[in-house]
Amino acid sequence: MTKENIPDKIKRRRLLQGVGALGIASLAGCSGSSNENPSDSGGQQSNGGSTLTLAQVKSPLEFDPIVLNDVPSTQVADRVFEGLYTYDAGINVVPNIATGEPEVKNNGKTYVVEMQEGVTFQNGDPVTPEDVKYSFEAPIKEETENAAELNMIDSISSKGDRTVQFDLKYPYGPFLNTLTWSIVPKKVREKDKKKFNKKKPVGSGPFKFDSWQEGKMAKITRWEDYWGEPKPNLATVEYKPVEEPTTRLTSLQTGESDVIEEIPPKLWKQVQNMGDASIESVVGMGYFYLAFNCKNGPTANPKVREAIDYCFDMDQAVSNFVEPTGVRQYSPLPEQIAKKWNFPLDKWKSIAHGKDIDKAKTMLDESDDVPNNWNANIIVPPDDKREQLGVTVANGLKEAGYNANVQRLDWGAFLDKYSSGDPNDYNMYTLGWSGTPDPDAFTYYFFTEDAHGSTDGTFYSGVNDQIVNARKTASKQERKKLYTEAITKLLEDRAHLPAYNLKNSYGMKSNVQGFKAHPVMSFALATDYANASVGSQ
Repeated sequence: MTKENIPDKIKRRRLLQGVGALGIASLAGCSGSSNENPSDSGGQQSNGGSTLTLAQVKSPLEFDPIVLNDVPSTQVADRVFEGLYTYDAGINVVPNIATGEPEVKNNGKTYVVEMQEGVTFQNGDPVTPEDVKYSFEAPIKEETENAAELNMIDSISSKGDRTVQFDLKYPYGPFLNTLTWSIVPKKVREKDKKKFNKKKPVGSGPFKFDSWQEGKMAKITRWEDYWGEPKPNLATVEYKPVEEPTTRLTSLQTGESDVIEEIPPKLWKQVQNMGDASIESVVGMGYFYLAFNCKNGPTANPKVREAIDYCFDMDQAVSNFVEPTGVRQYSPLPEQIAKKWNFPLDKWKSIAHGKDIDKAKTMLDESDDVPNNWNANIIVPPDDKREQLGVTVANGLKEAGYNANVQRLDWGAFLDKYSSGDPNDYNMYTLGWSGTPDPDAFTYYFFTEDAHGSTDGTFYSGVNDQIVNARKTASKQERKKLYTEAITKLLEDRAHLPAYNLKNSYGMKSNVQGFKAHPVMSFALATDYANASVGSQ
C-alpha cells in the first residue's frame, strides 16, 4: 500500500496491517536447491542449505526500521534486524539481545536492560548501548511516522559497555513490547541513510540483505557468522510479490513458490486438497470492525447504533464471508490478549445482539434522530470481506424500512472520508487494525482524544480517561480494571461493532519444514522454535 496521509500520532504500521492493503503484482519465481535432511526446528544443516521462495501479496518498499511502514517490508527487515527483546512462539516478550528481563524501577518509569556479550552487526561491529540509544531516538528526532511508537521515552543513557537505561515520561504499561524495537548501527546508517534504507541495510539478525527490485523480488541470505543461535537452515529466502490470490495459488501448485501468504476463504479448501501442500496458520494480532460516525448524524445516538446491531447477525456474517480464514471476535482485543489478561469474554460476547428486524424497526422509527427517508451511507475499503459486511448491514436496514448505500472506495478516497466526522461522507465504515499484544494497542488509537482528528467520528469521550490512565499505569491489575470498564462501555454503547480477526495463513509445500506462522511477526524462519528448510520433493 502506498503511503497515505495518516497523522503521525496513529501507529501507521498497525493500520496498514489491519486494513490488509494489497499492492503490486508479479509472478513468483522458481525455488532453488534443496536440502537432503530438512529439520523441523533448531539446529544447523550439515550442507549448504536451501532456498525458500515466498509469494507475498505486495512488494516491499524499504528496509530501514527507523522509517519503514508497510508489512511486506517488515517481513523482510525482521529477519535482518533484531531487538533487545522479541516474541516467543506466542505473544510473550522474551530476551533476544538482552540477557534477561529488564530491571524496572522508579514506579515503572525506569527500565534497565543488560545486553549479551559478543553481539555484533553483520559488518563485524559490536552492538553498543550507543546504537540502542540512537535506534530508539532517531524516529522522533527525524520526525518519522514511527515517532508515536517511542515518544513515551524521556531519555536513554548508557550504564557501562553493555547496559542501557530507559527513563520514561510516565509509567507506560506496554513498554516491554516497545523494547522489541529493531536496533540499527548508528555509524553505518548515519554515513548514508538512503543507501542504508534501500541498498545495503545492516542489522544483527540471522539473515543478511542481498538484493531488491521493487515489484519483482527481495532476497536475503544466511549470515554465516551470526552471533546467536540457532543458525538458519535456509541459505536464501526470496520474496516475490503476487497480488492476485488465484495466481499465488497457481504458483504453489506449480512449485514456483514454496510458501504463499494470505489464503482467501474461497481458496482455503483448494489448498487443503492439493495433496502436496498444507496450510500453516495462526490467529493474528488484528481487529476488524464496523465503526459508526459517533460525532454527527443519526449514528451519533447510541440507540440508533444499537438498532443497527439488531438489523443483522454478525455471527452469521463472519461465518458466511470470513471463515475459515478468520474467526469471530467479540471485543476490540484479539482473543490471545483477552485470555492472557483474563478479561470477561463471556460478558462481552453476550452484549452483541442477534438479528431482530422488528426490534430494529421499532427503535429506528421511534428515534427523533432518524429521518423517515434516511439513506444510510456505508463506506468500505477495496476488500471483499469488508464490502460483504457493509452489504449485509445495508440489507438489514432495508428490511427495517430504511435505505442504505454501500460505497466501495479506493484507499486514498476511503482514508480521506472515514476520518472526517461528516455524515455526508459516512454514517458507518468497515476497517481493520493490527498491533502489539497489549490492550493499549487496540484502544488508545481508536477512542482517546489523542487520536481525535485521525479517527474523528470514532473518538469516544466516555472512555478517554480510563484508556489514557491505563496506558500510564505500571500496575497490570489497575490496567485490567480500567480496560474492563472502558471496553464494556464501548461495547454497550456500540462505538464499534467488533466483527472478526484474520489468521496469518500460509500455503506451504510438503517439502517445507520448520516454517511457522506467528501471531505478531507474520512468520518465523530461524528461531529456537522454528527453523525452516526446504527438502527434496
